[in-house]
Amino acid sequence: MGKKSYLAMRTDQETSDSIVSDIKDLSEAAKKLANHAIKLGGLGFGTSFLEWLASFAAIYLLILDRTNWRTNILTSLLIPYIFFTLPSILFSFFRGEVGKWIAFVAVILRLFFPRRFPDWLEMPGALILLIVVAPSLFASTLRSSWVGVVICLVIACYLLQEHIRTSGGFRNSFTKAHGISNSIGIILLFVYPAWALVIDFL
Repeated sequence: MGKKSYLAMRTDQETSDSIVSDIKDLSEAAKKLANHAIKLGGLGFGTSFLEWLASFAAIYLLILDRTNWRTNILTSLLIPYIFFTLPSILFSFFRGEVGKWIAFVAVILRLFFPRRFPDWLEMPGALILLIVVAPSLFASTLRSSWVGVVICLVIACYLLQEHIRTSGGFRNSFTKAHGISNSIGIILLFVYPAWALVIDFL
């Protein structure tokens, strides 16, 4: 009986030691991965990640608040924000043949079948049209310069102060309906251009 309990205790000890060892190996691997990612991308990696995050936050706000903001200038301001922050891979994809076909179908539906064209497609359709028809001065030069970042920062600041004002204060902006999701989304809009400007002038 004593021998069996000793063997069980020894097996448990070995198992816990191996788990602790595995956890240490995993933490070391995670540290190495983080160091290599920082060395590979540097501060630009963080900027690229925040750009993806900001553009998807803007798209999320556009989808979430399409019924509340449809008649408001706030929704319209999300369109140029997405235009300037949409990652290059997605921007090139929508600027090519795919975007042209989407824009063509949207225009045909809007012209000839206006009753079948839903209201919630107005803003996404406007975004695709803007991406497709934008001159290279906006699509190439301003998008990749500090001017585009400043435009995004101004839009984010305006949206944030309007959201706080219409909510009746900073605290209320987190407690009203969709308050937390809207507030976090707008703060994410603000973080990317602020970070990009800091990196630009470093």
